[in-house]
Amino acid sequence: MVAHFSLQEELQLIRDPLNYIVTNEIDPVDEYAVATALEHAIEAVVVSPEAVTEPEVLDEYRSLLKHASSLSGANMSKLLDSITSGLQGEIDATSRDIDADEQESFATHRKTLDVYAFLVHWFVLSADKASSKSSEEAPAKPKRGKGAQTVKKTTKPSAEVWSWSEHIPSTLAIICKLLRIKSHRIWMSQADRDVFINCVTRPAYHVMESEALMKDDGIKMGAYKVICLAVKWHGHAFGAQTSIMQCLQYFEHLAEPMAEVLTLLRDEFDHTQLAEGVLREISGKTFNAQDTKGPRSFSRFLVRLTDLSPKLIRKQLSLLLTHIDSESYPIRMAMIEILGALIKEIATDEEATANKEKQETRINALFDLIFDRFLDVNSYVRAKVLNTLSRLCDLQIKFPKQRQEMTTHVIAALQDKSSSVRRYAIALLTRLILTHPFGLLHGGPLNLTEWQGRYDVVKKELDEMEKGMGMRTPEMEQEGEEEGEAKDGDAAKDANAEDHHNGNEEEGEGEDEDEDEEMAGEDDEDEEATEADLDDAKAEGEEGGGDGSVSPQRPKKEKAKKPSAAKKEKKRPKPRKSLPIDLAGAVTEEQVFAALNAEKHVKLKLTKKYVADALAFIRQIEGAAPTLCQLLVSTSKAEVLESMEFFKTAEEYQLDCADLGIKKMLHLIWTKDNSSTGEDGKELKGIRSKLLEVYRTIYFDPVPDLEPKQQVNRIAKHMIEMTYGATLAELTSLEELMRTMMLDDQIHEDVINKLWHVYSVERDIPRCQRRGAIIILGMIAVAKKEVVSDRLDTLLRVGLGRFGKADLVLARFTCVALQRLGGSTKKVKGSLTDKSTRFPMEHPLFQKLQDAVEHHCRSTDWFGMAEQAINTIYLLGEQPDALCTALIRNLAIRVFRPKKNPSVLPQPQHDGDDVAMADGEAADEPVPDQAEADCIQEEKPDTSDSFTLSQLVFVVGHVAIKHIVYLEIVERDLKRRKDGGNQGDQGKSIKTVVEELDQVVGNAEDDIGEHIADVREREMLYGTNSILAAFGPMVVHICASPKKFKDVNLRTTATLALSKLMCVSSRFCEENLLLLFRIFETSKDATIRSNIVIALGDVAVCFNNMIDENSNHLYDGLSDKDMNVKKNTLMVLTHLILNGMIKVKGQLGEMAKCLEDQDQRISDLAKLFFTELSTKDNAIYNNLPDVISHLSVGEHAVDQETFQSTMKYIFTFVEKEKQAESIVEKLCQRFRLTDDPRQWQDIAFCLSLLPFKSERSMRKLIEGLPFYQDKLHDEDVFTRFSEILTKARSNKSANKPDSELKEFETILQEYKEKGEEDQALEKNVKKKADQAKKRASKRSRRQLKASTPEEDDEEE
Repeated sequence: MVAHFSLQEELQLIRDPLNYIVTNEIDPVDEYAVATALEHAIEAVVVSPEAVTEPEVLDEYRSLLKHASSLSGANMSKLLDSITSGLQGEIDATSRDIDADEQESFATHRKTLDVYAFLVHWFVLSADKASSKSSEEAPAKPKRGKGAQTVKKTTKPSAEVWSWSEHIPSTLAIICKLLRIKSHRIWMSQADRDVFINCVTRPAYHVMESEALMKDDGIKMGAYKVICLAVKWHGHAFGAQTSIMQCLQYFEHLAEPMAEVLTLLRDEFDHTQLAEGVLREISGKTFNAQDTKGPRSFSRFLVRLTDLSPKLIRKQLSLLLTHIDSESYPIRMAMIEILGALIKEIATDEEATANKEKQETRINALFDLIFDRFLDVNSYVRAKVLNTLSRLCDLQIKFPKQRQEMTTHVIAALQDKSSSVRRYAIALLTRLILTHPFGLLHGGPLNLTEWQGRYDVVKKELDEMEKGMGMRTPEMEQEGEEEGEAKDGDAAKDANAEDHHNGNEEEGEGEDEDEDEEMAGEDDEDEEATEADLDDAKAEGEEGGGDGSVSPQRPKKEKAKKPSAAKKEKKRPKPRKSLPIDLAGAVTEEQVFAALNAEKHVKLKLTKKYVADALAFIRQIEGAAPTLCQLLVSTSKAEVLESMEFFKTAEEYQLDCADLGIKKMLHLIWTKDNSSTGEDGKELKGIRSKLLEVYRTIYFDPVPDLEPKQQVNRIAKHMIEMTYGATLAELTSLEELMRTMMLDDQIHEDVINKLWHVYSVERDIPRCQRRGAIIILGMIAVAKKEVVSDRLDTLLRVGLGRFGKADLVLARFTCVALQRLGGSTKKVKGSLTDKSTRFPMEHPLFQKLQDAVEHHCRSTDWFGMAEQAINTIYLLGEQPDALCTALIRNLAIRVFRPKKNPSVLPQPQHDGDDVAMADGEAADEPVPDQAEADCIQEEKPDTSDSFTLSQLVFVVGHVAIKHIVYLEIVERDLKRRKDGGNQGDQGKSIKTVVEELDQVVGNAEDDIGEHIADVREREMLYGTNSILAAFGPMVVHICASPKKFKDVNLRTTATLALSKLMCVSSRFCEENLLLLFRIFETSKDATIRSNIVIALGDVAVCFNNMIDENSNHLYDGLSDKDMNVKKNTLMVLTHLILNGMIKVKGQLGEMAKCLEDQDQRISDLAKLFFTELSTKDNAIYNNLPDVISHLSVGEHAVDQETFQSTMKYIFTFVEKEKQAESIVEKLCQRFRLTDDPRQWQDIAFCLSLLPFKSERSMRKLIEGLPFYQDKLHDEDVFTRFSEILTKARSNKSANKPDSELKEFETILQEYKEKGEEDQALEKNVKKKADQAKKRASKRSRRQLKASTPEEDDEEE
């Protein structure tokens, strides 16, 4: 036996194995010596496990372990087997002696077990090196090409490969068996016992440090049991606590395993002291914000432990709550997850449920802690709050008391500055709708009108009952109502207003239902959504009806009809336990009814509160809709997708706000889908594909339990309803949606046939339905023109026949549908090909169009119809000029033919509405009854008036602008024919042909282009054979004589016609440009001014030199009082400036004013303009001084707050350091040019907006000190320079001295103090001068008074 073996000393020595001294060390190179020593050690241990303590055997083991990295795999296996088998025998012998109480053998067993523990410990530490060596020697994968044979020669046979991971479970198992002996009987000293236990458990901790090994469940459970046995039976709690804390600090992958160890220790070994100790130590730990690895590991540990053992966390929660305000945000995130898990545990704990009041108190306290974190400074923490609450919403328990406050916080989070927080807020709001607790009595829908009606019914019934029971006197009625409203959380607030609003909605819905029946044209029964059956009074007994025992039913997509007031819902509630009725003790029948009434009264009060909570929740969601609509156009793709999902869910639950969002998201059809990945690593669906999915789900997917015919009717009805109230932008987006769906074959042929049926039905139906049908058909025809080409006769018969003449809006959209006959192939710029379809002028189509335009009518809807009719003629006709010439001639005859009283030009007496120029009016705007009467009146001799003249002028202007486009088509056709003729020349060499073709075609194209330009410039408005030439002077005369021609329609159409004629000829434009500007300045009609602004943009495209010379007049529209004029001016200028059609000449300041406009649309357009302008080379930098001067001084100056917010936005585009240096120099020089303190402050503010990232910028500022040193006494100026110093210090590198900045700061302070002294001195001097002046004036008055009596005496 070894004379002296100290386990503690040996463990210290093997930390440096190379310097570990073995008495009889074996040479690892000598394989024979190694094998001999190993065989000798094995034989000795087999004979007696105690032989390991013999010096010779122990030295052999230590020699082998010291050089374990040099041993072969077979020798390593033999070595491990010998150690573990010997340890197994010693464990059995020790257990027998302990059971037999053989105390004299304890010392021997203690020594032997120490040696075995030491050998196992050392083997585990050395095994990793041997395993990695053998893995390197393992056969590699065969390589291709060079090097394949070399690898084959250097590899060893697979028998030599040794894997340590395969032996770990058995090694840990033997250690577990070792830990089952009663160590306190063997080691009498606690210190020796701790050394032995630490030595035995250290292999388990060492194995756990490998992330790869911890993926094996067998190894993981073996290590867990080693630790648990040591803690439970051998007093290893303190050592384990220290090791666990170290593992959490340095090994991030051990966060969850350590939580699992503590859980296993609690569940299988009934030991919680270690977990509590670890939690107490963590609660006293301070986490630094700069440390990321440690806090993340500890947070994962806490979250995992909470999931596995929430009761352990509950006991130590008061200590752990110190980390709710930790500097490290991962710890705060972990605390939020812990609070959420504890809420779930308390809510589902049967023991806690028994004490309801205590349970609610705890849950409320935990929710309050979570709600406080909505104000956390870190966005990740705020996002974690939303995620935690979202998981709580998925529970069966609905937390009715906290949901309202939760909803309030979530709606506020929609305006968070972090995109991820907004995204999760939208998702949680959707989750709140999906899991709402108000579906127990009335099903899932959350329609505000229906719930308001239920509230009114319950409130009325409750009031009547209270009056009948004597609980409410007439004097107390009003007071009681106010208290009830306050108590119910403002559920019945503004009830009368809601009733009025709901009444209007009901009327509208009733009308829609009638229209739907007429649209179908058949006696199909409308769909009805059944009301959910009433549950027992169990649902009412709970507060708010939301104990979570019943999940709300998901509503059908079809909205249910509202039940009539006569059909009241009847309930049969179960008796409440809280109000038992003792019928046996009832003496009289009156007492029995009184008890029943009391119970019914309680039920009604609970029902009223239930409905009031539902109303409050619905109003909260409705109030968030405008914000969510804004998020639909967010730059974050994830936000947009979540917003779309919200409105889809809102539509399914019949929320009123859904219509607004679904209509707004329609514009997202123009978004280009690019694959992207969200923050959670998942691939996000494209916005465009998501939009198609939403619309398909809401409007096109079949509804269960409907016949195919009803399905078709429903889809057609939805498609038509999408056009109701749609603006031009919405119709354009809807057209793209329908085109896309038609290309994907998502619109069934039966639906198209149904639309044609609605359009062509002979009986009278609501106009909006027939209009909607042709609008949708025209949109579908963009993708498939056969939709309209196959039904051309129907279009001519209905849209341009009797129905079209009675409804001019229908005729207009019919013309739009007819334009699809020409095809939708987009023209490629520069291409000479033309794939459009044209018809001969003898086609019945053109006669119908001519009749529609020449039809006698006095409705302003005629102008929109005539515009589209002329568009159709020029798009489809082979010779449209001939037909339009006849149109103009016929209209002129109607205007100028002889009258009975030609000396007087009567003015029509009508409302004088603005001409709806077109396409901007709503699709469902009804035609006035008077207009319809005017359209169908009997034909009689017409008298020349302003309206017929307006029609003529409008047609002249629109024909002129369309003829320009037609001339371009003619030019392209001539060039194509010429090009084709030249290419037919054969018989020459290829090179010669190419050269000649280039010359001929080039000259031909030049000649054709010049000829067409000459026709446009000289013939159209000045040619002797041009009909337009006859009307140009007339249009100018009407526009130049506003006092003579006072009719609004006439002046509007004349101005529009003048603008269009000016686009034809540069000569005509030059002659009348000043007239147009004068009308723009003097007209009081906003429609005329808005039309002129848009027209000037078109004129600038044609003749940009003329507009560029007079661009100052165009900028005047930015200060117009009308928002539409202002918006149109901004859009036109944006287009002209960004496309280089006009140059910016110092007027950019007027554009900058729009950045802070009250109208959000104008502000957004201005921001878009400057964002695009910043992409141009130095555009903002070159005009920045002019913008500052424009906004700071003069008649165009703005207030200081507006100036600062505007400049703060513009300076974000100054990114180049050279530009910043130049701006510093220019601004410093401006100080000496002004004595106005306001300008000093503005210049200093602009300087403070610059980044000052380089030393050169700061040097320029210091060099400019003489220019502003006398202005530093102004407090605002000095504050701005202090901000500049702070910014410069933050940008300065740490290794550079700060002496220059300190010196500059000292100089600034000195000049400030000097300036203040000078100002004080100046004030003092001025004060003394004023006092001297006053004394002199007093002295002169006394002298005057003194001289006056003397003069009086002399007179006497």
